[in-house]
Order: sequence, then structure tokens, then C-alpha cells
Amino acid sequence: MRILGIESSCDETAAAIVEDGRRILSNVIASQADEHKQYGGVVPELASRRHCENILPVVKKALADAGMTLDEVDAVAVTYAPGLIGALLVGVSFAKGLAMMSGKPLIPVHHTEGHAAANYLVHPELKPPYLGLIVSGGHTRIAEVLDYTEFRTVGKTRDDAAGECFDKCARAMGFPYPGGVHVDQAAQRGNASAFKLPRIKMDGNPYDFSFSGLKTYIVNLLHNTAQKGETLNTDDLAAALQHEIACTLTDKAVAAAKELGYKVIALSGGVSANSGVRSTLAAACEQNGITLYQPPIALCGDNAAMIASQGYYNYLAGITADESLNALASKELRGESRKAGSPA
Repeated sequence: MRILGIESSCDETAAAIVEDGRRILSNVIASQADEHKQYGGVVPELASRRHCENILPVVKKALADAGMTLDEVDAVAVTYAPGLIGALLVGVSFAKGLAMMSGKPLIPVHHTEGHAAANYLVHPELKPPYLGLIVSGGHTRIAEVLDYTEFRTVGKTRDDAAGECFDKCARAMGFPYPGGVHVDQAAQRGNASAFKLPRIKMDGNPYDFSFSGLKTYIVNLLHNTAQKGETLNTDDLAAALQHEIACTLTDKAVAAAKELGYKVIALSGGVSANSGVRSTLAAACEQNGITLYQPPIALCGDNAAMIASQGYYNYLAGITADESLNALASKELRGESRKAGSPA
């Protein structure tokens, strides 16, 4: 079964063709990063306008790269939530038009579930159940992936996501947008032990995350240093920040896996491209006898191949939509958070 996936939740307009949820036939991404760089972050209105301009040529190229016509596509999958509402509406409206015009099934895909599916595209042996660590600019969560379309959240961020913390701190350090990659590069030159950063202890669910305090600490440190006319070593600060985030993510994910009895962890999301996160989690998993799956860098960020992959499994589970499908700026995964340690 060949699924056309469409993704437009933030500042990438993407389309892809994926066969049977596992084999990429094409994967096209039109990035707006260079345009948003001058503003220091994504401008929602500008992103929406660029999606309107890019979506038709991107979908045409995805079909051409796969050597297919729309008639040969079996269904259309689209990200409908969560994300920037104007950006999402472009993709959802376009996908609805394609599906209604061609008579193809329309499959709604949750963006976070799409990130989890990125690993299916490169690891054919990976099958549920397993523990997912899904980390991006807008979302940070640990979730039991009980089946391809059944998720149960173990812990999630209560405020800022890890990716947002990276990006906001990067901006304060003077790095251009997107900041995460520049923090990663600087961290490889720096000394993580040069700064002692705070780690937030969570009341209630120990697997929840909070990165707003870390972000505020870094921003205030930089502002106070500048006000005194002093300087600090940005490479060292970047290394300390990356180390703190990587250790927080790793410690909670491994502890959750051990408590819940999982021997497999799958990392995904934009932050899964971070070298510190990848290496720290890999070392901890090896030490604890846990198999780790993580996508290649090209599939860590927003892309439509992951949406098409998850769309395939949604379709098999009977999850489809009609012309009433709407975009949603926020939407929980199927299976709301449960209290840590409670029965499955």
C-alpha cells in the first residue's frame, strides 16, 4: 500500500510516498529556515504563506521522484495536530482537496506519533511494544508504544520542551536560528564541567520534564554577565547545557524502561539529532542491557515520510477522516498521561 504523506506543522513543507509503512519511495522537504533566520525564530504568518506557495510543487516532486501519479497512490495522510494552526491548515486543506478529488482515503496523523514512526523507516525489526522517547521543539515525552496506534504517556514536559530550551538558550548565546545545531557544534568544543547548571526535581510523576527553569537560568546568566561588562565561554556553556538536557532525558527514559520492564527504547524527534543526546542515551542503554533505536539525522526533523508511515498503520487500524477534518494547534496522544507506577 502506497501512502502520500503531507507535513506542514511548522516551517517545513514536506511530502513523501511510503510503501507499506516501511519503504521510502520519495521524501521531499522545502525548508524555510534561511528565511526565518533573520527574525531569530519561526514567524507563523510567514510560515503559512510559504506553505501555500510550496505545497503544490513539493507534492508534485514527491510523486515524480517516486515515479507515480496520484492515481497510483492508495491514500493521503496528513499532519492535522499539533502545530502552528495556520501552517497546519494549509496541509490539511490541501490533503482534503486531494483526497476528495481523487476518491482516496484521508488519514489524519498526530505529529508526535509521526515522529515515533520515523524509526520504522530504517529499522524493519522494530515493532511494538517498546518505550518511546519523543523529543522535539514543541514536545518532550516518554510513552509506551503498545501498538502502532496505541500510545500511553508515562511522562511529558510540564512547560518548555527540550528543543525549545535548546533554541531559546542558543538565541541568548548569540547563535542564529535554528539554534540547536549550533549549540551541538559549540558543545563539542567546550567543557561541560565548567558550569554547574540546575536540575529540576519534579513533584508527583518522576518521569515528567521541566526545562523552563534551566532556560531561565541560562538566559539570566548571560544577561547578568553582559550587564557587568564581562564575558563567558559560550562553548563551555553550550557543552554544559547539552550535557544537562541529555542526562535528564536519559536518566528518566532508562528509569522508566526499567520500572515498566521494557528492553527496547526508541528515540525520535528533532532533538534526537543532537549528538550529546544520542551518545549519552546509547551509553546508558548499553550499560543497562537495553536495545536503542534512533533514526538517521535526515529523519529526525519534520518530514512527510514519517507521516506517511504512521498513516499506513492508522489506515490499517481504521483511523480515517472525511471532509470535516480540521487542524488543531494542540492535541494529546491517544492515551492520556497515567500516574507513574500505576497499573498498565
